[in-house]
Amino acid sequence: MDSSYVLYLGRHTLETALLLSAPILITCMAVGVIVTLLQAVTSIRDMTLTIVPKLLAVCAASLLFGSWMLQIALRFTAEIFAQIQHIKY
Repeated sequence: MDSSYVLYLGRHTLETALLLSAPILITCMAVGVIVTLLQAVTSIRDMTLTIVPKLLAVCAASLLFGSWMLQIALRFTAEIFAQIQHIKY
């Protein structure tokens, strides 16, 4: 195992983690901005108003993108397990 392989593996792992977390993070950020704008316009300062819509949006995004995220994670796991066989000490 040389250093280029370790760098490739680290880069691929970080890219996969970013790809898996992107739909949830983008959804949470978009809902947060919308709720903040709504609070600024209506002058409502209730903390539950920010948490409940984010939780509902994250649940909806998980249901919507869950199968795609699972396919990405399974493909990454299968690739890692396939490469374990070729590692030489």
